[in-house]
Amino acid sequence: PLDLGADAVMHSTTKYYGGHCDVLGGVLIIKNNNELIDKISSVQTKGGAVPSPFDCWMISRGIKTLSLRVKAQTESAGKLAEYLSTHPKIEKVNYPGLKSHPQHSVAAKQMKGGFGAMLSVQIKGNAKVAMELTGRLKLFTTATSLGGVESLVEHRRSVEGPYSVTPDNLLRVSVGVEHIDDLINDWKQALG
Repeated sequence: PLDLGADAVMHSTTKYYGGHCDVLGGVLIIKNNNELIDKISSVQTKGGAVPSPFDCWMISRGIKTLSLRVKAQTESAGKLAEYLSTHPKIEKVNYPGLKSHPQHSVAAKQMKGGFGAMLSVQIKGNAKVAMELTGRLKLFTTATSLGGVESLVEHRRSVEGPYSVTPDNLLRVSVGVEHIDDLINDWKQALG
């Protein structure tokens, strides 16, 4: 992004960098821009936005396996998306790696390392049907997060509240590093 003209790039180290859902943090990379650096440094100095040494160690630990985890998670997410897109109890799968995704060609040009480990699934039915399905999944923990080694699922609309425009049958899925056969079998049994 800096090469494309951005002045700053921000990453959450809580997600994929840490990789184990056990640390909170972030990193801000600033192009050589003294005015912006001065403003950010002031906020950091006055606000105390500095991670502890232990948090830094935990993030460093996660970075060591980042490429391996992301590769495995991305491959598994693609396979899970393919499986779910053919299931009769699934209304729609949103995953840019599927050729049926409306932005697949753009994603294929921009996402050279794969299409990521996040997808969303719309279950045939309503919120109750979708939420009951999350309760039947054994390997997917119901949680609002992403990017860790464990697979997660959440009913997004119930998290967003009553004014949400998210479809009530949509589940957000973060694919972890479990074996893909186990993940697909978990969805098979949960969908019945």
